[in-house]
Amino acid sequence: MSEPRVLTTIDGPVAHVTLNRPEQLNGVDLDLIDDLLATANTLRKNRAIRAVILQGSGRSFCAGLDFAAAFKNKRRVARYFFAGARTVNRFQKFSTVWRDLPVPVIAVVHGHCYGAGVQLAAGADFRITTPDAQWAILEAKWGLVPDMGGTVPFIENLPIDSLQRLAMTGEVISGAQAVELGLASMASEDPMAEAMDFVAKIIERSPDSVAATKALLYANQRGSRRAALRMERRMQAQMFKTPNTAIAREAGMSKRSASFGPRTFG
Repeated sequence: MSEPRVLTTIDGPVAHVTLNRPEQLNGVDLDLIDDLLATANTLRKNRAIRAVILQGSGRSFCAGLDFAAAFKNKRRVARYFFAGARTVNRFQKFSTVWRDLPVPVIAVVHGHCYGAGVQLAAGADFRITTPDAQWAILEAKWGLVPDMGGTVPFIENLPIDSLQRLAMTGEVISGAQAVELGLASMASEDPMAEAMDFVAKIIERSPDSVAATKALLYANQRGSRRAALRMERRMQAQMFKTPNTAIAREAGMSKRSASFGPRTFG
């Protein structure tokens, strides 16, 4: 029996999701896509989870699409690629599903972060990388355009000239350069330690307000001002009603740490 392509461990309030094809530098095949989507859907239902950390086993985060493995079954590839005009296809869900989770998702990047790996990292809310990691929007090498849902966060996070340079050339840049450009959030020699420090700060806040803030800010990035303010009012009205808001308020008034209940939002 083959090893699972995705490993999930729950450590208290933190879910660690690990790509598990180390011999292939965690190259993405169709089974890995299926396993990641199933994992995300399972985590969505777990209201005790406060954060998700995406990582890769072995020497790399993810070296991109494993073309040889992924394209063995061309009919299956076609099913995953073609979707209705209003539907996100399965390749795109590989990265977009993480934004839909009602908890912060942190990609911890080391080694190679190429092609599909960059799209997966971009789909996370935060990207913490080693300074010497290798990042590349690699589709240009194969005569393709950036895909798998990556273009939306790329445009949000990168100046358009920098994005065009990386996407048109497939240039490999370091983790430190990725931070300078805005493709990554932070560089650290120990990105997992940085991620866990950040998670510790998140856990101090209401799980409902964290979930609502994530939903609110993403939804309002490209909407109209009126729609943005309407959503802000609606979200805040929901926050007034949650038990965790009362807990946060009482803790703030008494200047003590809060002990929150399960997430009720999302």
